Amino acid sequence: MKILVTGALGQLGTWIRRLTAGNNHYIFTDITPAENVLTLDITNGTEVQSFVRNNNIGLIVNCAAYTNVEKAEDDAETCFRINRDGPANLAQAMASVGGTLIHISTDYVFSGKNDSRPLLEEDCAEPLGIYGKSKLAAEEAIRDSGCKYLIFRTAWLYSEFGRNFVKTMMSLMKEGKAIKVVNDQWGSPTYARDLAEAIVQIISSGKSSVDSGIWHFTDEGAITWFDFAKEISAIGEYASCSITPCSTKEYPTKAARPAYSVLDKSKFKRTFDSEIPQWRESLKKCMDNIREWKI
Repeated sequence: MKILVTGALGQLGTWIRRLTAGNNHYIFTDITPAENVLTLDITNGTEVQSFVRNNNIGLIVNCAAYTNVEKAEDDAETCFRINRDGPANLAQAMASVGGTLIHISTDYVFSGKNDSRPLLEEDCAEPLGIYGKSKLAAEEAIRDSGCKYLIFRTAWLYSEFGRNFVKTMMSLMKEGKAIKVVNDQWGSPTYARDLAEAIVQIISSGKSSVDSGIWHFTDEGAITWFDFAKEISAIGEYASCSITPCSTKEYPTKAARPAYSVLDKSKFKRTFDSEIPQWRESLKKCMDNIREWKI
């Protein structure tokens, strides 16, 4: 049996590739080819079915996603095609061969209007924008497919690779620019390596055989984007950069964001007997790598 990782050139997919280097059980794909990465369009159901059967795929880790939250508001069709129809195709392919789909979802399935406690998997999902709606639609399509599935909701993903909040802030801070960052949106930063390690461990230990369900995974801790930026500045020692807090109303965007999307991870830790790193520790590791690797 082979393990297919889609979206292999993204933040999470890249870390899974690095962590499983040399393991010939893994096959990696993306919409465009790269070294050791094949081409697969997950929105083409026929192509997905053929790829799965021709390569003896028994488990898929779907890291592919349309993640431009702002652009999604103007391009709902593309967003839903990638975020809903793609996972539905993968789920149907796994159902047809009796395989398992591990799918990555998001805190944006929640409205963020209730800040009394971290959000549980069974809490009511009421996404505010197109991106969140497309990801919730994917969860529903996967459940309806009849395949075995594990859905992991995560949040505020960052890494050494691609575009993300950490790399953007580091770049602006190096230039000494004054920055305003919202201080009324709460969540939990997640280092892509931490989630990748958890997924690889679940697969290698055989724990992907648990009953189908949804789990929450983010790094430990609850902060605002302003807190996040301040810690990036402190770790990077960007003393010349001025960082000012602002409200969401002062920083208008097309897409509405959840004001509070801290996810409760108790179920994940119980099910998979897993410890989850603190966000500050992981942030420092990532920033050290960015500087050492000159990314």
